[in-house]
This record gives sequence, C-alpha cells and structure tokens, in this order.
Amino acid sequence: MTYEELAGKITGISFPFFGISWAPVKPDIEIARKVINFLENKRVLFNSYELENPNHCMKSVIQIRDFLTIQLDEVDRGSELDGILRGMRSAGKRVMDTGAHNYQFDENNGGSFGPFDQIVFFSQLGIFRGIMGMLIAKLVIMHGLEIEDDLICILPVENLEIS
Repeated sequence: MTYEELAGKITGISFPFFGISWAPVKPDIEIARKVINFLENKRVLFNSYELENPNHCMKSVIQIRDFLTIQLDEVDRGSELDGILRGMRSAGKRVMDTGAHNYQFDENNGGSFGPFDQIVFFSQLGIFRGIMGMLIAKLVIMHGLEIEDDLICILPVENLEIS
C-alpha cells in the first residue's frame, strides 16, 4: 500500500497513547452494490416456475453461494452485512439440501426427479426466493440501493407497482 493510499484511508489519530484509525478497504456499500448487481442477473430468483429447469436452478444456486462466500472475505465478521450475506448463503445451502436431495444430477444429461420430488424442489425454491427477498430488501434499504424490476418481484412489499 502506498503512502497516498494509506493517507486516503486514515480518518483520525489519537493521543496520548497513540492511536490511528482508517476506513475499511472496501466499504460495505460497495460490497452490497456488487451483491445486488450479481443477483439481478440470477433468474433462479425471479423467473416463472414453469420456465425453470431444476438443473439450471441448482447450478445458479451454487454460483450464488460461491459468489457470496468470496464477498464474505471482504466483510467484517459479525457486521450486519456479514449476517445478511451469511443468511443468503445459508438459504442457498438449504434449498440444495432439502429441495434437491432426491434429484439425480448429471452435468451432461440434465437431471431427473423421482415421484413427487419435483413438487418438493419447487416448494423449496419458493422458500429460497422468499428468504432471499427479505434479505435483499434489508440490504437495499440499509444502503439505499436501487434494483432492477425483475428482482423487485421477490421483495416482501405490498401493493407494489412497477413502471
């Protein structure tokens, strides 16, 4: 880190026992914006159920979990943003563990369900979307971010009008 970079991050110095404080390397708002931008492109969160392919859904949920894990490296442990991102990642793990446990995943040939397993998968996908919607709403409100209309549809709001 150069002197200019360090000097730009220093926010205060204290005496008599000496102390220094600085701004975090990446402010939470930058990480929050990056997360929202990533999620806006994930159809697993908002696409109509009849258009969803369970194989694609599972891959997308895995991508979301991997992305969130990387972002968590940039966040202070125990912060509010840390809790939101961990909650999102946990929701992804839950849908994979409970909704896809009987799904026969095959990277090359797609996948197949046993009897009634498709109902379980799509029910769990709905729960995943609900949890993600609540956490996204909290993230958006906390940082004053804007989101695209597609993602708005999973937020827990009443009388929502999209223009």
